[in-house]
Amino acid sequence: MNQHTATCTPGSDEWLNLVKEDIIDPERRIIDPHHHLWRKRFDRDYLLDEYFADTNSGHNIEQTVFIECRAFYDKDAPEHLQSLGETRAITDIAHASRTYADQSSVNGIVAHVNLCMGEQPALLRSVLQQHQSIAGSLLKGIRHSGARDSRPEDLLIPGRAPPYLYGREDFRKGLRMLGEMGLVYDTWHYHHQNVDFCDLAEAVPETTLVLDHFGTPLGVGVYKGARDAIFAQWKEDIKRLSRCPNVVAKLGGLAMPDNGFGWDKRDRPADSDELVRWQKKYYLHTIDCFGPDRCMFESNFPVDRLSISYPVLWNAFKKLVADFSDHDKHALFFGTAARVYQLTTPGV
Repeated sequence: MNQHTATCTPGSDEWLNLVKEDIIDPERRIIDPHHHLWRKRFDRDYLLDEYFADTNSGHNIEQTVFIECRAFYDKDAPEHLQSLGETRAITDIAHASRTYADQSSVNGIVAHVNLCMGEQPALLRSVLQQHQSIAGSLLKGIRHSGARDSRPEDLLIPGRAPPYLYGREDFRKGLRMLGEMGLVYDTWHYHHQNVDFCDLAEAVPETTLVLDHFGTPLGVGVYKGARDAIFAQWKEDIKRLSRCPNVVAKLGGLAMPDNGFGWDKRDRPADSDELVRWQKKYYLHTIDCFGPDRCMFESNFPVDRLSISYPVLWNAFKKLVADFSDHDKHALFFGTAARVYQLTTPGV
């Protein structure tokens, strides 16, 4: 292996820099409503410096929303309080990001709480209030993901959820409390769980539910080679889900290794035209079903960084909707996220 190959491992800066593109529509205002921050995952940190390097790489990223990722947990606390450590750390990072006038800022946090405490409403409310006490107005919602697959060993990022989380009444009671407290619910799951999520959305109409990553159509392990059949069912599930007015769709997260496009295993990352060519049908079908006012583009960084760079990803998004009206573009890149996550800082 030569030195060039050795340093250009997927996800590294050197590898991502092998694909360079001019920035499309650089003045367009953008909120990135889905990214993570952590230490030492995929062999690197992703903290404020790394976040700034991506959000300041050419597109007009004004604000972002951090989504829980089980980082910075307080392992000395009782299990139901350990995620307070993440909220505490991210709140500090968010405040630090606001001190840089020429940089994007973290203006929202979606934390993790075990919503199955819904059968103990006083306890659940207390835990939610502790997150609010730490984060203040930064706390926008909770993610307790439903992702679970029968073969987690095939997946790079296997879900942790118990069987049929969405059907549990204690969990649904927890979701209803989020709605009462003005918090949104984010979730991540796999394509074969979309039907269960539809049932959930219909059962808790009082709470805003945000579907992450299109419901993650898988393309590895037993799902490899079944993309067309999975897409056909996925289309019907998305259409049904869009009939639930309390559901909002995030458009992104399809460049994860578990989606099976294989970009994370190549000598070069994907370019924007390649993403458009392979994934346009997912984006346009979802926008057609939900409408731009219930859709928002997301980066899902740094997970999708294993396949594509940040500026190239946002170029792809802009190419996908190049012929949309300016009103619809604004909704997709900025307005929907600002409304759903109540991002009311100056300029929004």
